[in-house]
Amino acid sequence: MKSIVIEKRFCGPPRSANGGYVCGLLAAHIDGDAEITLRAPPPLGQRLDLVVDEHGVELRKEETTLAMGRRIRIDVPEIPIIDFYGAQEAVRRSPYDASTHPLPMCFVCGPARVDGDGLRIIPRPLLPGSGSKAGTFVAPWVPYPDLADEGGAVAAEFVWAALDCPTGFAGVGAQHLRMTGAETILLGRMSARIERRPYPGDQCIIVAWATGRDGRKVFANSALLSSHGEFLAVAQATWLLVDRRVQLGE
Repeated sequence: MKSIVIEKRFCGPPRSANGGYVCGLLAAHIDGDAEITLRAPPPLGQRLDLVVDEHGVELRKEETTLAMGRRIRIDVPEIPIIDFYGAQEAVRRSPYDASTHPLPMCFVCGPARVDGDGLRIIPRPLLPGSGSKAGTFVAPWVPYPDLADEGGAVAAEFVWAALDCPTGFAGVGAQHLRMTGAETILLGRMSARIERRPYPGDQCIIVAWATGRDGRKVFANSALLSSHGEFLAVAQATWLLVDRRVQLGE
């Protein structure tokens, strides 16, 4: 059994870890595509145990299971293809109002994080008629040097993290699914397949789009593309509509 401590830098809500980052940590112990289910918010700065066996992997705090993962095969057809310039234009044309962000210190999408610390991936909607799916969100991303692993490419847990929050933006922004944009949500499950990891300094694009809703569950997909639209990784996410206090871990 291996123990880990999640640094406060990698928060999502103030008291717990970013969901996509945690999913990526567990997925490292699964060969191939992985599905991770989050059962409770993983705390920051505390010893957590990773239990790996032939069935998959679990993240535990003492006797409580926080997350569990297994190997699956995922397929996401019809990925919207956007180039880096198009992603930059979407962000420029529709700047994000940082004062409305529910989790401003989130490692992935928090606008209060400085460059080089948080990823600052804050997706914006594409204009209707752009040739993409309804409600498509997009953001440019250039990974920082400290995100690289020993092989030089961006570590897989950061690829998972980068694919996470954009699906939340797409889900909350899905007006065609009767979402108002004011809902509070938490990641419940995430699956991903990584074909190739980028390198620090590469110009990348994150594209995300909602795929459905079932009561309190909202479903969305995301993809990581190279600057020329080459497919690098893809994810499927299930978000849960929750009370604001639950989102904050109160």
